Amino acid sequence: MVKGVSRRVVVVRPDECGLFEQAIFLVRDYSAPRSDIVREACRIANGYLAGRTARGRRYTPYWKLAAAFAAGTLLSSAVWAAVVLL
Repeated sequence: MVKGVSRRVVVVRPDECGLFEQAIFLVRDYSAPRSDIVREACRIANGYLAGRTARGRRYTPYWKLAAAFAAGTLLSSAVWAAVVLL
């Protein structure tokens, strides 16, 4: 635990059940009006939600992974054969 440090935070809880329960923002400049701080925090949280896909990350088909593995195996075999046979 850090002593002697005071942090100002804004906690945003979304209305609908989404990807997160709450977002916590550490406020750098607390001299700004409170409504501006809350509005900016909500804008950032909503922008994060809008940019997310349903799966959360891109899906790579298994055949592409298998093809990459096969290509790597063939390439490493060719390099090994060239080094050993020459």
